[in-house]
Amino acid sequence: MITAIVLIKTSVDRIPEIAESIAALDSVSEVFSVTGTYDLIAMVRVTAHDDLADVIPGRISKIPGVEGTDTHVAFRTYSQHDLEAAFAIGLDN
Repeated sequence: MITAIVLIKTSVDRIPEIAESIAALDSVSEVFSVTGTYDLIAMVRVTAHDDLADVIPGRISKIPGVEGTDTHVAFRTYSQHDLEAAFAIGLDN
């Protein structure tokens, strides 16, 4: 599995709609709205490097309101997080 971290600059007034469009793509596992130079960060997971071209310039960059991307390909994962468990803390009734 190949993981790419995609930093995305968008039209600020359309961040929620753009984030939802990106999150709906098959190879995108998460989309985060963030502070700083970029507006969104998308986690893209594919099985082959060639698939990155289909997802990032082929689909993400073509979504209306996406102004630019900066992609970082992960070499190795050093920790694994159970995000569902982390977000579920304190939700038990």
